[in-house]
Amino acid sequence: MAIIDTEAALHVAHRDNHTHRDVNGGWLRPAVFGAMDGLVSNLALMTGVAGGTAGREAVVVAGLAGLAAGAFSMAAGEYTSVASQRELVEAELDVERSELRKHPKDEERELAALYEARGVEPDLAREVARQLSRDPEQALEIHAREELGIDPGDLPSPTVAAVSSFGSFALGALLPVLPYLLGAHVLWPAVLVALLGLFACGALVAKVTARSWWFSGLRQLALGGAAAGVTYALGTLFGAAV
Repeated sequence: MAIIDTEAALHVAHRDNHTHRDVNGGWLRPAVFGAMDGLVSNLALMTGVAGGTAGREAVVVAGLAGLAAGAFSMAAGEYTSVASQRELVEAELDVERSELRKHPKDEERELAALYEARGVEPDLAREVARQLSRDPEQALEIHAREELGIDPGDLPSPTVAAVSSFGSFALGALLPVLPYLLGAHVLWPAVLVALLGLFACGALVAKVTARSWWFSGLRQLALGGAAAGVTYALGTLFGAAV
């Protein structure tokens, strides 16, 4: 009885701990990319304008315009991209659905061959394929997973991608503008807030990756700082030339 209880406890522990993060969702990539892009692009835009010896008002207008334009552009791009990808997948699913309807036995043999190729005994593979092919929708899901590598019930949502991208870009782009909106008249508070935001975003991304938080944060800080430095230098150069 003690052995049974121990095995049951181990099974429960394995079940509770054996979970995976969502690596196929439609919100994570656009949200992360949007926040990073909003921070870097708007910081670079504002430093470029400030480097051209423009006044506070011009820098604020540039920052707010960059926020609005970038957020709408990101949302539209993500929606179109994800919608196109989803439509392509749905078209392939329609092809597979048609094949299952017109040639069910051929598709059943194809599924059995896939299992055989993975080491299942031929008789067992044919029996498994036969039983799984009884339900057309289940058969479609299995063929989609095996042949296309997709889950028909877990396709990314264009709306989720667009909203995530819009919100995250706007939030990221707001950070360098915020010190000016709160009364700052010089550039360095905006740069400081934006760089801190870049480090924080990089550190948060590390929570869903295998990288350490400090490495991810410093990497994003270095990339964003380099972009801001280059655009400030270009703004200074062009401002002096004009």
